[in-house]
Amino acid sequence: MKVTEASFVKSFCKLADDGFRLGFHERNGGNLSYRIREEEIAEIRDQLSFDRPFTAIGTEVPTLADTYFMVTGTGQYFQNVLEKPAETCGIIQIDGTGTQYRTVWGFSTGGRPTSELPSHLMNHAVKMAATGGKHRVIYHCHPANIIAMTFVLPMDDAVFTKELWESMTECPVVFPQGVGVIPWMVPGGKDIAVATSEKMKKYDVAVWAHHGIFCSGDTFDATFGLAHTVEKSAEIYVKVRSMTDKKTQTITRDDFIELAKAFGFTLSQEIMAAMKE
Repeated sequence: MKVTEASFVKSFCKLADDGFRLGFHERNGGNLSYRIREEEIAEIRDQLSFDRPFTAIGTEVPTLADTYFMVTGTGQYFQNVLEKPAETCGIIQIDGTGTQYRTVWGFSTGGRPTSELPSHLMNHAVKMAATGGKHRVIYHCHPANIIAMTFVLPMDDAVFTKELWESMTECPVVFPQGVGVIPWMVPGGKDIAVATSEKMKKYDVAVWAHHGIFCSGDTFDATFGLAHTVEKSAEIYVKVRSMTDKKTQTITRDDFIELAKAFGFTLSQEIMAAMKE
């Protein structure tokens, strides 16, 4: 089949368009990647080209050797992904050492993968190990409210998690392990990739101060839903903080415990311990 007719490509493009419509992607902001299943590659292999040279990734991901990813391109606008997938996105193959990649489809006007490719691949490697291979999607976007929170709260995982959990009951259900927070760093290089991958060993969400969020999930819907939930909670926090410096009431630590019992999930004991202090 044609690459653009593959189910995973359609889902990839839909997520990009959904993010743009919610205002998460100004200009060329944000990026998306998907670790493609072997059977999905088999369906489109005759449409792929293997004659392009390999290029250094800028980091080492040996556990991803010989795998394929669909990724958005550097400088590309999410608003164009749905209509121009072959121009704005590409499929890359990682070499046998996990240190190089080559484009096998897409970037038809001469583009290349997102500048955040090292962060994406390092986090794919971490989440693949942490989830037994279940997580396949990494999504980076720039939601305004969660970015606003990074200007007024300490760069502390427990503090951010507490405020997000308290802002909307659904949050501890959706991300029971909490969120990780990373102080401002120059994007696009190995240092921020390493820092993010350390957080992603424990969390499915990493907040980049004054920049945006990184989310990981097993499906496109779950990953986008996670980002959307975090941002909606952040919006509520921003609105509450604009009205008052002190909450009249909120969801308590004991309430979280009862919620976890009722819905059958386990909350991060590290976060819960910090909230008790």
